[in-house]
Amino acid sequence: MTERRNLALLACIECVRQDTGMEAVYEYRFHPVRKWRFDVAFPEQRVALEIEGAVWTRGRHTRGKGFLGDMEKYNSATQMGWRVYRCTWQEVENGQAVELLKGALEVVGC
Repeated sequence: MTERRNLALLACIECVRQDTGMEAVYEYRFHPVRKWRFDVAFPEQRVALEIEGAVWTRGRHTRGKGFLGDMEKYNSATQMGWRVYRCTWQEVENGQAVELLKGALEVVGC
């Protein structure tokens, strides 16, 4: 992750905290056996954000094996009661991810 993207993600998390009072956990390991992690998670509310990288450059998340692995991860998380939201880095950088997370936390009654 570039420094610019890291700063954008930290700003996103901080905006959500300021508006909701909820603390996010970065790189949260949610599965008891697998080493899967969410990019950002609100464990008490079981809300997670996954940032899909390399969308336009055929990165890991858009090629067959990576795509199928992500499906397995997201489906397992859903079965465990998590609400998993997905966005791109562009949405983190332009503020859409903040609104997405605030709406998600509102839905679960925060």
